[in-house]
Amino acid sequence: MAGADSDDSLYPIAVLIDELRNEDVQLRLNSIKKLSTIALALGVERTRTELLPFLTDTIYDEDEVLLALAEQLGNFTMLVGGPEYVHCLLPPLESLATVEETVVRDKAVESLRKISHEHSPVDLEVHFEPLVKRLASGDWFTSRTSACGLFSVCYPRVSSTVKAEIRQHFRTLCSDDTPMVRRAAASKLGEFAKVLELEYVKSDIISLFTALASDEQDSVRLLAVEAGVSIATLLPQEDLEALVMPTLRQAAEDKSWRVRYMVADKFSDLQKAVGPEITKNDLVPAFQNLLKDCEAEVRAAAANKVKEFCENLPEDSRETIIMTHILPCVKELVSDTNQHVKSALASVIMGLSTILGKDNTIEHLLPLFLAQLKDECPEVRLNIISNLDCVNEVIGIRQLSQSLLPAIVELAEDAKWRVRLAIIEYMPLLAGQLGVEFFDEKLNSLCMAWLVDHVYAIREAATCNLMKLVEKFGAEWAQNTIVPKVLGMANDPNYLHRMTTLFCINALSEVCGQEITTKHMLPVVFKMSNDQVANVRFNVAKSLQKIGPVLDSNCLQTEVKPVLEKLASDQDIDVKYFAQEAISVLSLA
Repeated sequence: MAGADSDDSLYPIAVLIDELRNEDVQLRLNSIKKLSTIALALGVERTRTELLPFLTDTIYDEDEVLLALAEQLGNFTMLVGGPEYVHCLLPPLESLATVEETVVRDKAVESLRKISHEHSPVDLEVHFEPLVKRLASGDWFTSRTSACGLFSVCYPRVSSTVKAEIRQHFRTLCSDDTPMVRRAAASKLGEFAKVLELEYVKSDIISLFTALASDEQDSVRLLAVEAGVSIATLLPQEDLEALVMPTLRQAAEDKSWRVRYMVADKFSDLQKAVGPEITKNDLVPAFQNLLKDCEAEVRAAAANKVKEFCENLPEDSRETIIMTHILPCVKELVSDTNQHVKSALASVIMGLSTILGKDNTIEHLLPLFLAQLKDECPEVRLNIISNLDCVNEVIGIRQLSQSLLPAIVELAEDAKWRVRLAIIEYMPLLAGQLGVEFFDEKLNSLCMAWLVDHVYAIREAATCNLMKLVEKFGAEWAQNTIVPKVLGMANDPNYLHRMTTLFCINALSEVCGQEITTKHMLPVVFKMSNDQVANVRFNVAKSLQKIGPVLDSNCLQTEVKPVLEKLASDQDIDVKYFAQEAISVLSLA
């Protein structure tokens, strides 16, 4: 019996070994995903002595299996006996951190970072820190790139001697021969700086930052920009000008557009990090240059930041800076040759009106908005329309309405259905801003036209749009303007349009309430139960099920029930099915 017991206890590991050696990748993947169950069955001691060595020795698999393993091991602390044994997980993760596939290495580093917090300070020095050193001085660049992500998690919790060694290793990796390693070091430089003592930030990190920011590879230089922003947040104001700004100024004029793009992309963060004085003296001219950059990608990234940049300018000089330095560049971008640049600007330019106030908006911004509403690119017009609420708050929508209408009409009839869809989604917002008379006069017919669009997604969105409009303008408005038009479609020769009538009734019954539904909409639904097309008839059954809860019980029994019973004996199988379902849901049986 004892023998049988021990055989039983070996069973899970035997199955795992079989499955891990199976030729089918999917089976191997499934067995890795069940690792925690297997570890539970084995118990903590055997997991440490058998399972982990086995896993460490068999790491030579497909990338997706290794990825799953790297992820699993990050959650294994309790399965090996808790924090005091957590170092047992280091060998397999160390192997995974050196493999060729980047996503596997990244996941192994993520798991190592996670379990580093579960090491006691002593274990961290005895087990974890040596692993970091081994990776940092490994022969393969893969292990050295992985090491870069581990310095910041162990640095704060080790003794000063070990700290000095860690700083030295990081310095070495920053000047590694392989660009991939320098890239990894540059990407972790800001994070590492955050855990260092200020004196070492000044003595070590600044020189590394300067070196990486002038690396021969632009992929390294652009990552140094991000690090520069992090470093700027750590230094006292008086050190910024001398230690960080020369390098960042150089980056903003780098010969590679990718580096300049990165500066533009991080501009708001940089502005917050360096404070108002440096912003006025250094960042305003740099931002102007980025807005005028010769590469469209850089101009677009800078255009995207216009509103944020202006919002964060020091209050006492905000208006002057915008009017004299930023607005002239913005005016040029409105007629840029590249549509991505114009589109990026259109998504933020409306926000300037709240910063500049009514008079400036009317005099300087309004002509720009109107020009963009006439732009040939639908994206630009759409971005302006979707941000109208900012301008509405400052000057009211009337000023824009004359130019707004042609732009809306063009977008509403745009050949690309996604553009039509986007404008439908803004309709309730626009309607609320323009008011009911303007809406009825100019936009109502558009909303009805969408109901018969040839694309189903548009018809569906148009139905939903009607419901939101009724919520805005009220049931009485619906009864006078919308309901008659919707019900008129019930006689349309195209059965798809007749079905749209039913979908609209479903949506409108909720917001219009019992009286309008019973008096105006229900008779039309009943009439449509005799439609020649089976699709229309079964949608009648579905509509009656949907609007049933709005109706009173007398109407349900005397009017709805007979119609559903008639449909329940229809020749068409689908019509029967939906009618019977409606009868049971509405409890009319």
